[in-house]
Amino acid sequence: MNLANELAKERNRAAAERTLMAWIRTCLALISFGFGLDKIIAAIRSAQLDGQASSGLGVRLVSMGFVLTGILAMAAATRQHLKILRQLKRDDFLYSDQTSIGVATAIALTAIGMVTLLLLFVGLR
Repeated sequence: MNLANELAKERNRAAAERTLMAWIRTCLALISFGFGLDKIIAAIRSAQLDGQASSGLGVRLVSMGFVLTGILAMAAATRQHLKILRQLKRDDFLYSDQTSIGVATAIALTAIGMVTLLLLFVGLR
């Protein structure tokens, strides 16, 4: 057992934990934003339309997109974290190229933005 190697592995484990915690915060924000958007718009419409609490199909689709993106990103981040921990346990650790969860999340948010723009363009609420 090489002390320098073990300390390097411990630093990598700690970095992996910090990365997972960052993903948890990001995913929680996405899920909360999607849920909150739906509820806030429903409350505004309820106040304007004499108690009819509906957020509309467009808002509901966008809200579900945010929530789904948050759920999928959290699942991918958890899977990646566990994979990294397994790799660090091995003595013959080799860096392997991994799919970027950040890029996938950015693509999903771009798609949500495009759907939102389309919904605003056609006037669906």
